[in-house]
Amino acid sequence: MSIISFIQSKLMSLLMGFMFLCTAVLGTLLLITQRALDWLDGQHPQVNHWVQASSSWLMRHPKTISATLASLLLAGAGGAFAIANLGPDIADQPVVSIATPVEINHLESQAKALDLIEMQLTRTDSTRSADTPESLLRRLGLVDPESAAFLRKHPLAKLALQQAGRAVSAEADNQLQLRTLTVRWLKSENDAFFQRLVIKRTDKGLQAALETSPMNTSIRVTGGTVSRSLYDAADEARLPDAVINQLAQIFSNQIDFHRTLRKGARFSVVYEVLEADGEPLRTGRVLSAEFNNDNQQYEAVWFQEPGQKGNYYDMEGKSLSRAYLAAPVAFSRKTSGFSMRLHPIFQTMRAHQGVDYAAPTGTPAQTVGDGVIEFAGVQGGFGNMVIVNHGGNHSTVYAHLSRIQVRKGQTVQKGQVVGAVGSTGWSTGPHLHFEFRVNGAHVDPQKIIQQAQSDPISPAAKARFNSMVAQARTKLQAAAQMRESSIQ
Repeated sequence: MSIISFIQSKLMSLLMGFMFLCTAVLGTLLLITQRALDWLDGQHPQVNHWVQASSSWLMRHPKTISATLASLLLAGAGGAFAIANLGPDIADQPVVSIATPVEINHLESQAKALDLIEMQLTRTDSTRSADTPESLLRRLGLVDPESAAFLRKHPLAKLALQQAGRAVSAEADNQLQLRTLTVRWLKSENDAFFQRLVIKRTDKGLQAALETSPMNTSIRVTGGTVSRSLYDAADEARLPDAVINQLAQIFSNQIDFHRTLRKGARFSVVYEVLEADGEPLRTGRVLSAEFNNDNQQYEAVWFQEPGQKGNYYDMEGKSLSRAYLAAPVAFSRKTSGFSMRLHPIFQTMRAHQGVDYAAPTGTPAQTVGDGVIEFAGVQGGFGNMVIVNHGGNHSTVYAHLSRIQVRKGQTVQKGQVVGAVGSTGWSTGPHLHFEFRVNGAHVDPQKIIQQAQSDPISPAAKARFNSMVAQARTKLQAAAQMRESSIQ
């Protein structure tokens, strides 16, 4: 085997030497040719005659010359490949293993120090309507009968865990025993402060304390594309329902989301999120938004002048909001207008002095403008009814509600929920009966709403508004980029 290897090595050396020699000879020939061409540039008639004859011969036999050169190159390459295969197989070469001991200083003491470190395990979840103390702790990865008994008996713990959807976080030790349990929630949706219940394990056992702290505000941007419906697009963009409802209200006077929303419509939105200890509890206000529907671009930015109520404007400073919302129910279908009709129950022709909006039971009914609750209760064929006094002899009626969520004398703002769609009173199905009254007389709601325009930006606030518009455009561009990247 050693003789064969020796022969293979010699052949390889000879071939490499031969190729090196050919390279050197070729280089020399090229150098000689270059000098000959330089010499031929002079006046040499006889030599020029020979060169012309040779060139003529080369022009007559190009294929023969090309084939000869290709054959020589192929033969050289094949020979090199054949000789290379005669080389020793790497698998037959000896393998040498080298082991180098590694010493770690104070390894035993480090291991003991690690054993002394107490691990803190943290998990988060939300309360559920069917929760028991045991099921909640088990979902948090804890098996702690003592903590379960404490949660069942302590009044503050029972208060914190009685409602579903509240944020819960727990810290546990190495034995999966509860060390700290924290529950965060809001008393009402409009609160700027949140409630925090903290249950800690102390030397005296488990202790509970209820705290009230202000929420922090963060800004989020996102965007989406409508493929089926606006709500489906919002779900794909992980946009909360409260934000998409605001978006529909902002552009309600420009886009009929029930009839004219097109597939492929695009939106970008910048909105607030109110957080408690870094955990989001609820969404805040939409700060800016843009909507492209049917090749029409709509833009909005929130702006509040000093001493006045905030409003949404387009990027030129024109108000997008009217004094009243376009409708008291979002994404609803108008089933009966302000006109004469055949009464569905009495089967007689009567004047319908309002507008009916069909919607599932429980759909939020919103006041179309700011005002004070004048009546909240049951009234004959209207069933559960709310009347809002907007001032200026204007009032609105919301009837057939399944529930009422306001009280008499309460101040409400435009878009605030006053109740839920239902079918109480004289009704053949779930819907909202909506009326608009001026000086007590019934008028067509759509005529009043269309006429009630808001004021534009004042000249004194224009500079600050333009600065805010520039910031809004930057954030909306970032939201659009997120939307496009999610599509790709």
